[in-house]
Amino acid sequence: MKGLEDIQRLIAQPVTDGSAGTIYFIGVGGIGMSALARYFKSRGFNVAGYDKTPTVLTAQLAQEGIVIHFEEQLKAIPDDVRLVVYTPAVPKQHKELVYFQENQYPVLKRSEVLGLISNSSFNICIAGTHGKTTTTSMVAHILRHSSYGCNAFLGGIAANYNTNFWSHERNVSVIEADEYDRSFLRLSPDIAIITSMDADHLDIYGTEAALQDAFIQFSEKVKPDGLLISKYGLAKKSSLKASRHITYSAANNKAMVHAFNIRLQEGGYCFDVQLDNAVMENVVLNMGGGHNIENITAAIAVAHALQIDSTFIKAAVAAYAGVKRRFEYIVPPAADNVVYVDDYAHHPEELRALLNGAQGLFADRKCTLVFQPHLFSRTNDFATGFAAVLDQADEIILLPIYPARELPMPGVNSEMLVQLMQNKNVRIVEKENLATYLAQQWLPGITDRKKQLLITAGAGDIDTEVQPIKKLLNQ
Repeated sequence: MKGLEDIQRLIAQPVTDGSAGTIYFIGVGGIGMSALARYFKSRGFNVAGYDKTPTVLTAQLAQEGIVIHFEEQLKAIPDDVRLVVYTPAVPKQHKELVYFQENQYPVLKRSEVLGLISNSSFNICIAGTHGKTTTTSMVAHILRHSSYGCNAFLGGIAANYNTNFWSHERNVSVIEADEYDRSFLRLSPDIAIITSMDADHLDIYGTEAALQDAFIQFSEKVKPDGLLISKYGLAKKSSLKASRHITYSAANNKAMVHAFNIRLQEGGYCFDVQLDNAVMENVVLNMGGGHNIENITAAIAVAHALQIDSTFIKAAVAAYAGVKRRFEYIVPPAADNVVYVDDYAHHPEELRALLNGAQGLFADRKCTLVFQPHLFSRTNDFATGFAAVLDQADEIILLPIYPARELPMPGVNSEMLVQLMQNKNVRIVEKENLATYLAQQWLPGITDRKKQLLITAGAGDIDTEVQPIKKLLNQ
């Protein structure tokens, strides 16, 4: 099989018995990769792959019939591989990747495959350095809950459905558009959302200006009769290109679509939304974080553009249960206990939104933040910003930096952040000692659990500590 046209035909070919061969994934346990693996499995292909570490997600994939191994072994590769999909996070010298490349297998990045899948569908693509996962899941959930229907490729696990992918006979795809490695430039949106363009992935882009230029290029990908929806106040807004362009905001009435009359309601919010030609009253969002009002406002703008009835939109929003690890209540505010929130935040602005939202909802509680920095390069690039945001918490517990794909950088560590912080109520704890520290030193110092807010945050493996912490708090 040679050329993209042949691969496009393979991708478009639904099968029922695995007779079209195996689609093989290198890094199958990644959140974006696993969504694609589930897509091909739903189409009837055999799916197999490699990942570095067993996780809850890889266990779920295995239960769904996807064959996974965790060591670089050529003998584990099936004989009938038709297409190899890999993530840029995989090292170039990976044995299996090198084998496939040297033996002329069709080998594509995840973004290339997603671009080919979306070539023949109506696409709603959500981009942004933060906010995109939650907003993508909100859009997809509204379309699914309202019976409008869509295919969904999410960068997180939707709590309502416990998956990051689902399919539908309607040829509409809701896609999280990832800026890492400029992946989102392979998509062709009919509707695009841009939630943010703050500096990130400077190991890829070099400068914030270069990253912003990539978002401008993404806006130019919107089809001639398409719609661009961007957060009000973005830098370089005037450079964003689309024949139709509307703005949204959580509260700024200068935005074309905005929320107003916002009221707190049992750990969530009730508010009204001003649309282009109507007001949607008493929208109920049952999750915390003021930034999520902004995210759901963007999702409502999409549903309104698709002419979904407002009654169905409001019902869907009220039923929305969030995304795993996005302002996720592990121990909810209704409990007579420490309120415990877990979040994926790994950028200073994400941490700021998380803390502002949580401390706004629970202003009477002492906030203890457990944060695991993600990547040496990101920690180095935004050290001052991280330190300033970490200072917002009453008490901070820092874990060592999670390296992911990177090698250590001299002098870049969690101690560096401590030195930059003004708040000295901070300590560094090894991840494997976290639960013990909380049990033996943190909890015994609490006199009233109802006055405590605990947050864990980070994009590394801090999520493996969530259930042990929940068990500890519920004892």
